[in-house]
Amino acid sequence: MPAAAAPSAHSPAVAAAPERAPGRATVSEVATAWREGPVFVDPDVSDQLSDVQARDLSQEIQESDKAIFVAVLPATFTDDVDRTMNDLRGDTGITGLYVLRIGDDLHVRADRSVLSPQATQNLQSRFQGTTPAADQLSGLVGNATQNMGGRAPASWSAREGVPGSTWLGLGIAAVVVGGAAYTLTRRTKNRRAQAQREALDKLRVVVDEDITAFGEELERLDFRPSEPGATDEMRGDYERALDAYENAKSLMDHAGKPEDVREVTKALEDGRFALAVLDARRDGRELPVRRSPCFFDPRHGLSVADVTWAPAGGAPREVPVCAADQARLEQGEAPEIRTVESDGGGRRPYWEAGPAYGPWAGGYFGGGLLPGLLAGTMLGHMMMTPAYAADYGSAEGFGDGGAGGGYEGGDVSGSDFDPGDFGGGFGDGGGFGGGGGDFGGGF
Repeated sequence: MPAAAAPSAHSPAVAAAPERAPGRATVSEVATAWREGPVFVDPDVSDQLSDVQARDLSQEIQESDKAIFVAVLPATFTDDVDRTMNDLRGDTGITGLYVLRIGDDLHVRADRSVLSPQATQNLQSRFQGTTPAADQLSGLVGNATQNMGGRAPASWSAREGVPGSTWLGLGIAAVVVGGAAYTLTRRTKNRRAQAQREALDKLRVVVDEDITAFGEELERLDFRPSEPGATDEMRGDYERALDAYENAKSLMDHAGKPEDVREVTKALEDGRFALAVLDARRDGRELPVRRSPCFFDPRHGLSVADVTWAPAGGAPREVPVCAADQARLEQGEAPEIRTVESDGGGRRPYWEAGPAYGPWAGGYFGGGLLPGLLAGTMLGHMMMTPAYAADYGSAEGFGDGGAGGGYEGGDVSGSDFDPGDFGGGFGDGGGFGGGGGDFGGGF
């Protein structure tokens, strides 16, 4: 039977449909083809993904250097998707992200070491129903490559037919392969650097708003070190607040990558606490206890209590809130939530706007507190992926992203894998739907 898309010397390998008798492809055939290339298209549904589109998708995957396996199959391929997915994973024997388009339905599974179950489920939900198939699969791959860990299997870049009779042939092959590897690595690095620049530009807008808000707080306080009644303690508080303000501006001016923003917002929070202490001293009130800022908007200042709250479709959790938001919640009103520009366009709560806001939130709340606060949100899911730490830096308390050790993407693990570690997600499916931000696009 003809190949789904034939590779050439100048195009990425596309998995060919093996020669077989008429009828549906088998799990073994798909798995065998995947070990040679990332994209398999059953000839019976080649109208869904053309040869050119399959080659483009394969190139996108290989340039990302991620272990993503895509198959476009007829609706009759299987009646038991979960079992078939597990069989495909076992027969392919490579840790990674597995994507099946069976008829018009999308199914996504991944080894936990490359992508968390919740993130995998979100990925499937985000692109389910997208048409045409080329747009669906390209969009899915583009988002997944920015968030998953691991690397592509070595078998995709292996080249057969290198003459073994002369060292000249081997030398030429080495140059070709080395040049291709260099080009691929350079493209991947350039893409990542560009994405990080775009993420930092997005963060600058939000951080500038925070710095401006803190500067306005300094002005409203209207403290003069020489005013009557001013004490050395008050002057020390004020100096710490001013230092934090200047430090935050300087740190942001010199920020070179998104994770640098964590120190900026940490400085702002230090300064805001110093102002709260100063304000209490001037009024003769009891000095405030150091608490996290308001979860809904850190510009609201120190929290005064922890209240039970749940994001849309998510599980309840305790979050620190300011006095104003506490009163709103007690009266059945919505809190004043900080919204920012999201990856998908439009303004969204910062915890649903994209992974770039992780470092920003990390400076305010600290790594140990964030996982619980953000559980069930898109930002929380992103922070639990191996790729997040690589692109945005790890934060205290995040752990290993739930990978639990073991194989990374692209490693040959054979059929000896835990099916419970290979799934499409769980829980509330938060983070997507309703036109929310992309799975992490743009960084």
